[in-house]
Amino acid sequence: MKTIISALVALAIVIIGLSIYLAPNDLASCNDEPGIEETCQKADAIVVVSGGDTGARTREAIDLYKHNWASKLIFSGAAYDKTGPSNAEAMRREARSLGVPDEDILTEELSETTKQNAEKTQNILENNEISSVILVTSAYHQRRANLEFSKRAAGTVIVRNHPVMQDNQWSGLWWLTPTGWYLAISEFVKIIAFYVGGTR
Repeated sequence: MKTIISALVALAIVIIGLSIYLAPNDLASCNDEPGIEETCQKADAIVVVSGGDTGARTREAIDLYKHNWASKLIFSGAAYDKTGPSNAEAMRREARSLGVPDEDILTEELSETTKQNAEKTQNILENNEISSVILVTSAYHQRRANLEFSKRAAGTVIVRNHPVMQDNQWSGLWWLTPTGWYLAISEFVKIIAFYVGGTR
């Protein structure tokens, strides 16, 4: 019985630890709109990385935009289906359909990995003199995306995190599904790879 209890406690610690570690949220203590606190101030742009549930990521970013968290949206991602538009273009179209002016949208349409998202978006940030961003992606992906973007920013751009906490792949009950465990473990392995220099 003690062995079972110990195993359950260890499992709970792993689940809680991964949930917190993978999904840093710098806006967690903020209100719906920007405030005067340093972590809650308006950014220059909101950067959205495609992949997974791209639609949920896009809608979360648009909601932030409409609550005045930034005056620009940057969508990053190549086409998943090479016969159609890029993910970034599809995200731009959705934003426009929801009332975001075209002049407030920037796109990066070539990246196919998180590392490329960060590298190619950095060029947009530099060319548009953007010095602070809110990074939006799925909760399981937030930590690794932040590592890649912060590495490229190299102190020139402030990167704050705002994960999508629930989408069609991930929720607070992620540990109840095989997909949830696959995403959590694979992201953790990729984070380790980042630290040893084998990023993707």
